[in-house]
Amino acid sequence: MKQTLLFDLQDGEEDKKYTGKIEAPIYEPKNKKPHILELYDKTKYSRLRNEIENSNLSQDEKQFLIMAATRHIVFNYENIADYYAHASKEAQNLMERSALVIIDFQQAIELGYIKLSEEIKNQYLKEYESE
Repeated sequence: MKQTLLFDLQDGEEDKKYTGKIEAPIYEPKNKKPHILELYDKTKYSRLRNEIENSNLSQDEKQFLIMAATRHIVFNYENIADYYAHASKEAQNLMERSALVIIDFQQAIELGYIKLSEEIKNQYLKEYESE
């Protein structure tokens, strides 16, 4: 069920098409297990951490800012899916519990990962139900 939302632009601008469809990617694992370092990029995090550690802030402030900087770590979910397909059962279980992969939708609901999706879906339907 793909919905396309059209927005009319004023002043002679041509119409642009936007999709309103939110769809989770489904990856087909490859036959090769990626190296663990191919699963993420921590370049920006590392730069920020270095700046924080070299700052004149208190240890509590540094610790807080280092924790906050982790949000700049970029995950490569396609490689994570490939890695998952070749990982041990223990690693797979922990990857699922961390929501790096969602294999069992019911388990994702139980762990609370779906709640936000439901809220977003309800808000979306509320805003676009007349279309």
